[in-house]
Parts: sequence; C-alpha cells; structure tokens
Amino acid sequence: MKKYLIFILVFMTTTAFTQNRTIPLRDFFRNPDKTAYRISPDGNMFSYLAPYESRLNVFVKEIGSDEARRVTSETERDIGGYFWKGNSHILYVRDFGGDENFHLFRAGVDGSDAVDLTPFKDVRVSIVDDLEDFDDEIIISMNKRDPKVFDVYHMKISTGEMKMIAENPGNISRWLTDHDGKLRVASTTDGVSTSLLYRETEEDSFRIVLTTSYKESADPLFFTFDNKNVYAASNLGRDKSAIVRFDLATGKEIDIIFEHPEVDVYSLRYSRDRKVITYANYDRAKPDRIFFDDIMKGIYARVQAEFGERYHAVITSSSRKEDKFLIRTYSDRSLGAYYFYDINTDKLRKLTDVSPWLNEEELCEMQSITYVSRDGETIHGYLTLPRGKEAKGLPVVVHPHGGPWARDRWGFDPGVQFLANRGYAVLQMNFRGSTGYGRRWWEISFKQWGRTMQDDITDGVKWLIGDGIADPKRIGIYGGSYGGYATLAGITFTPDQYACAIDYVGVSNLFTFMESIPPYWKPYLEMLYDMVGHPQKDSLDLRAASPVFHVDRIKSPLLVAQGAKDPRVKKSESDQIVEALRGRGVEVEYLVKENEGHGFRNEENRFEFYEAMEKFLARHLKK
Repeated sequence: MKKYLIFILVFMTTTAFTQNRTIPLRDFFRNPDKTAYRISPDGNMFSYLAPYESRLNVFVKEIGSDEARRVTSETERDIGGYFWKGNSHILYVRDFGGDENFHLFRAGVDGSDAVDLTPFKDVRVSIVDDLEDFDDEIIISMNKRDPKVFDVYHMKISTGEMKMIAENPGNISRWLTDHDGKLRVASTTDGVSTSLLYRETEEDSFRIVLTTSYKESADPLFFTFDNKNVYAASNLGRDKSAIVRFDLATGKEIDIIFEHPEVDVYSLRYSRDRKVITYANYDRAKPDRIFFDDIMKGIYARVQAEFGERYHAVITSSSRKEDKFLIRTYSDRSLGAYYFYDINTDKLRKLTDVSPWLNEEELCEMQSITYVSRDGETIHGYLTLPRGKEAKGLPVVVHPHGGPWARDRWGFDPGVQFLANRGYAVLQMNFRGSTGYGRRWWEISFKQWGRTMQDDITDGVKWLIGDGIADPKRIGIYGGSYGGYATLAGITFTPDQYACAIDYVGVSNLFTFMESIPPYWKPYLEMLYDMVGHPQKDSLDLRAASPVFHVDRIKSPLLVAQGAKDPRVKKSESDQIVEALRGRGVEVEYLVKENEGHGFRNEENRFEFYEAMEKFLARHLKK
C-alpha cells in the first residue's frame, strides 16, 4: 500500500502540474469511426460497423479497394452484432428499443434489402452454431413456443425456412453442437442443481452424465476434434476454474489443459483449419494468455512486436484458410486500431483507428491497485488519476461495476476517461462476488447485497481517504445495474460518505426486482433466491438491504437514468426511489428514455446522460 502511494507521489511530482485540456464530451461517447471488422471466409473482403444516420451499420469493401458499400440501413438501433454467412451474406441481430428481444436479419453484401428471418413479437433469438461450412444453413434457438425456454431450430438462410430439431422439455439452459454441426450436448437447471446431458448421435436420447450444485460445473466449451469428448471450463473439486478435457461417456475429467493459481481460466481458442487448440485467455491485473500451438504463438509474437507492451493485441477474425487475419489493439488509454495481417506476405497493414479524434497522450493511466477489507480480504481494482494534478485531496467518483457477478478489467473505458479528464479520480473495485477470482470469492457474496459486498466498496473509499488521495468531502458514487444498486446502497447505508450519487438502471427494491425478471430467467429463480435471498424466507434481510425502504437515511443529491423498456431492471425500480426521495424533499434529477433498455445504446441518449452527469458532478464535487 505504502509503495503504491509513494509511486503515485513520485510520478506526479516529476510531471508538470499543468491543466489538462478539456476534451469535448461527445468525443468520448460518439459512435466509433469504424469498428467490429470481420474478414470474409475467402479472405477477399472486409466488413465493419460504421455510423449511418447516427446508428452503427454494416459496410463491406474489397481488400485493396478504397470504396465501401453500405449493406444495412438500420436507423432506430445500432446493430447488436453480426457475422459473415458464406461470402455473399451478412447475418446480424438487433433488438427493438432496448427490449433485448433480438431478431436475426439477413442482408446481401451487394447491399440488397435486409430481411428479418425471425419476425416474431416478444421472441429472442440466439445462435447455437453458425455452421461455417454450410453457406445456407444455421442452427438457432428461440423462445417462440414458450417464453421461458429456448427450442432449437435448423434454418435455411436463403428462404428463412425453419425446422425444430430439439424441443426444450422446460429445464435446458444451453445447447452445444459438435464440429459437424450435430446437436449432442445440453445443460439443464432447476435453479439449484445443474446436469450435463449427452448423446452419441442425434438419433439417440440425451442422458445425464453429470449432476452438480450450480456452484460447481464443467462447462463445455467445444468438442475435441474427434467429436468424442469436450474441452470444458471446470471448477470440479477446485477453487479456481481450469481448462480440462472432459470425458462425455464417464462424466469425469480426463486431464487438465491449463489452470492458474490466482485466477479462473474460462476461455480456450482453437484452429478450425488445423484442428488444434491454440491458446487460453485469462485476466489478472491485465489480460494474459498461454499458448499451446507454436504457429499461433509465432503469429502473436510477430504482431505484438509491432506494438510493444503498451497495447494488447487480439485476433478478431480470420479467413477460412487461416492465412489472413484481422488484429485489434487496445490499451487503457486507447480504443486502438484494426490491422490486416497476411501470413503469406508477412505484411501487417493498418486499416483504421477506432476513435481517431481521441489522443491517448491526453488520456489517463488505469493503474491496478489492491487494498484490504475490514475483515482481512484483499480487494483488487483499478485507480485512474487525472493528469496534471497531484494525487492529493482529489475529488473522487467511486464506480462499482454491474453484474454483480462480473468484474472490472484493464482496458479503455470512455466513462472513466471522461471523468478523469474532468479532474476526478475514479476508483473501480472487484468486490467479493466479482468473477474470475475463484469459487470462494464468488460464494462469500451470497446474500450479501448491501452488506459485506457494500463494505468492500466503503473500505476502498476509506483507503483512498487514508492515503490522502481523496478529499473526504468531495466523493461521489456512480454505477449501472448492480452498480446502480450499490450506488443507492452507498448513500443509504453510509449516508455521510458521499456528496452525491448517480444511479444508472439500478435496483432499489429487491422484492420487485425478483418479481419482474424476464420470463427466460425463470429457470434460474431458485438460484437467484439462494444467491440474493428468498422473498419469504429472507424477507427481513431483503427489506433491510433494499434502499427504497430506508429513504429516510438518504440525504445526498441523486441523478437517476433509466430506459423505459429495460427488461432486466424495470423502470419501476427507478420510479420507486425517485418518488420516495422527492416525497421527502431530497434533490433528484430523473432522466428516462422511452427508446432504451438496460443502458443507453443510442448515441444521442448517451450524450444527454453524460451531459447531465457532468453538470451534476460539477455542482456537487467541484470546489
């Protein structure tokens, strides 16, 4: 701790204390110039997302050409994701006003009109297998028959013709195909236990090979290349999740491919063309990877040598032959750039900067930190300090992440950089329950909303004050989703700690939150009760942890932002806290967007939210 503070002070005293340039707010939150590059299967074309009438749409261009064609013309919502289907079509998904009922669309790369392949009201589609080797076929899942569960369909892209190939009996939460596109693995849940199901062929019936508590699992990632077993992320009998080979016949691990003593390992990559596993990803303070394949290791070494340690490079797309690659770079101070690497010529060519209007030399370093909680736990997190200011007596914005079973990672965060540019230190912490730190760290968060999870946030604030970095009278808190709940809990249960607060689509009432979850979350309801609390059995605890029932404690001014179509945290969560506080005369600003859901996706709504945030924080945290 002392070493860390000394480092900050030495760093700051060797830097001229000059006023940082105020970067225009919209430069942080405008849509990228070009992003989400993909390469066509034959390696002859690029696609990417770029703005059209303020919405991200798909464009395509021939490699070597300066001319691009716009393939899609969405004007209501950004495209949520897309991929190539053969060399002649793009498939993409989008929802409607933030309702998260994603539909699957087809568009020709020649710019022909897009077609909604799943034009069903209040239905959500997911991709089970893109069937890369079959240009006119795909396997999807939809909750069309029953809103609570997802059946599996085989679809012809050219006609939209669908055939159900597996009906969900009511408890299957995931489906997995083998490398030939055959549906052979499924996972079930009753909320408190999970089972792994397997069948040798599609003509056979599924049988259970493993049943565990939801706290333990062997999550299949993909089949081994002989289609007999699977690679899985498993925490069976261990605290940290590891990558293993898993025997589907016996329901047991065959061997461990890779595990890390400090963090979970969930991700494994492979070469479809050469049929070998290539590397595993994991996160400590910064992202890291371990290689199992010399060819891929050599490609990354070649690419990373161009950028040095300042940037992290990731392969985002490749041709079917795996001889042409698209590379994305990023850092804590840059959204990075895209590059084209041709392995045949060993040439690496820059395609575009994602946000060329941002100068990373004007942005701020995201430093990894640790501090100790009141009960002796080590909390990992990140601290971003404003440029040109001494790390002493700063106004601070505490920024807990959403989830809560997620985590903050090193990388570019436009909200964090915006706040730091405006002179605020920003503290992010991976409080107990944050994923990636093992099963114990996850489990000690159960039924601790507003309690020890909140204490971890509070203890981070006390650490900043104790080390002299924070001005104790100028500390605000801002978060979205669970982070919004933590914001409300902060000003409720530690009312003297925060000068102001910003709640972005956050939970205020744990009872109504669990009553209003989307129908496809219903299979997980018992697990939610176990992790958060049961409305009847734990009613006193849930009431004690729900800010809306304790508004008499709240005195900090509050800004609330909410999407009217949010399917996860309903608008009523924000309505309740706003009405209760206004009834007591507490200052509350309330921003509601009718065409948004769980977070603001449309560019103009992001602008309005952060403009309101800037004014709000300036009133309450500036001297």
